[in-house]
Amino acid sequence: MKALLILGAGVMQGPAIRIAKAKGYRVYAADGNPAAPEARSADHFLHIDLKDKDALAQAAAAIDGLAGVMTAGTDFSASVAWVAGQLGLPGLPYEVALDASDKARMRSRLAAGGVPVPAYAYGTAGDDPTVLAGQVAPLPLVVKPVDNMGSRGCRLARTLPELREAWADAVRHSRSGTAIIEAYLQGPEFSLDAIVHEGRVVLRGIADRVVVFEPFFVEMGHTIPSSYGKDILDEVVAVFEAGIKALGIRNGAAKGDIKYTRGGAFVGEIAARLSGGYMSGWTYPYSSGVEATAEAIDLACGVIPDFPGHAHDLVCSERAWISIPGKVATIFGLEEATHMGSVRDIFSRAAPGDRVVFPCNNVEKCGNILAVAPTSIEADAAAEKAARSVLLRLEPENSETAAFLRGDGHMTGPDGSIWPPEAYDGLSAMTLASLDKMPDMIRLSPTVGSCSIAPLHGAELETGVDWQGRSIAESLEAVSLLTGASVGLHGDLVFGASFWRALFKGGYQAGSWLIDSARTRLVAPLR
Repeated sequence: MKALLILGAGVMQGPAIRIAKAKGYRVYAADGNPAAPEARSADHFLHIDLKDKDALAQAAAAIDGLAGVMTAGTDFSASVAWVAGQLGLPGLPYEVALDASDKARMRSRLAAGGVPVPAYAYGTAGDDPTVLAGQVAPLPLVVKPVDNMGSRGCRLARTLPELREAWADAVRHSRSGTAIIEAYLQGPEFSLDAIVHEGRVVLRGIADRVVVFEPFFVEMGHTIPSSYGKDILDEVVAVFEAGIKALGIRNGAAKGDIKYTRGGAFVGEIAARLSGGYMSGWTYPYSSGVEATAEAIDLACGVIPDFPGHAHDLVCSERAWISIPGKVATIFGLEEATHMGSVRDIFSRAAPGDRVVFPCNNVEKCGNILAVAPTSIEADAAAEKAARSVLLRLEPENSETAAFLRGDGHMTGPDGSIWPPEAYDGLSAMTLASLDKMPDMIRLSPTVGSCSIAPLHGAELETGVDWQGRSIAESLEAVSLLTGASVGLHGDLVFGASFWRALFKGGYQAGSWLIDSARTRLVAPLR
């Protein structure tokens, strides 16, 4: 039996492990995390740091019948190329893989090949970011590590103090201690996957990305296929294919992030692997019926894929749910979300007892839901509804939650915007005036057997939604589900302005946390 070595044994490598075993390979999975989620799914697990390319090559040399090595959804395509090169296996040249892993090298190769990229400059901790920025463009500018993924250490710098702070953060998140400053490109962003055989690029999906929470770049989901018109998508694909050629990716997988601006399409990134973020392993197969992962495995083992056409044309939408800072006490709604119409998969990343934060990158989200439907309207609506139905109740009296509600550590932009953004902003003058007149709390009984929430005049007319699309009415329903407190003057303890301010700032979680914390201080048990 032939063997396949897969770098990574995380959730994103699960499909590759499963498909390779179905193809008859004896699967070895390597990961630096001994508790990697898919470690037991492989036939053999190798506890090796994926940055240690020599240790990987040594371990691979000891595998009998090894036909190939590959990865999907990791930063380690260069390690894959190194192992393949050392053992004479199919794969990319090591230098090509480095060019597709290091954003500074990537920009240089792409620019030399005439591929549109943002203006850029790069350096290390000893360089002055203000000097580098002067070589690029006026603020705002994007700062990111050259060798990380998931938007870790990546942010928009709108002022010089933000530039210096962002530079230090990006360097800290870089394995090589190198960061890059780029011109900020405004416009929609697309994720693309492709399988490349002898220079022929076979496209395997174009998705619309939902990126929010400036000055950070947090992807709250994607929808595949893209809903944009043919003219725009043709240009996006053409720039992606030109980038693949310029980087020298002739046999293997390629993943691209392409921005479309008023000046046309630009390469954000091209990696020599299939994408993570549930796209290559889940949303594209659900949408098309084609397993790009199977084709990537074939190429890694020297087999020419069949390159089938789409078996069907559906829409798959992935959406995330998030949290304000604190510690998770309980999670509600996961089982119910599983049975909602069109929902295919739920991936919960936060569990009771886990510390959670408001996300500033793609690894700090709390979970993801995938829904499939005939149209993007239906798929998006199903995924977003299911994501809203998952409720995280935070432990009361947590200092991080309290600091969030006080606004400690919040960032203020040059336009007066704050980060993290408030759950409900742009409230009407009538609602704010009613809030100013309302007492914080009213105790109607010496005991605390029940709680309620004082009605806020004007709140029922507000049309704003929170970060995940919840109306104020939906947030109040969530608070009632978690705490038993509903709107009215019927409780022993009636929450007023303090509750509403918490709700507007931190959504249903903050409102529930305020009630739970008050009960805790009054020695009343949680419901």
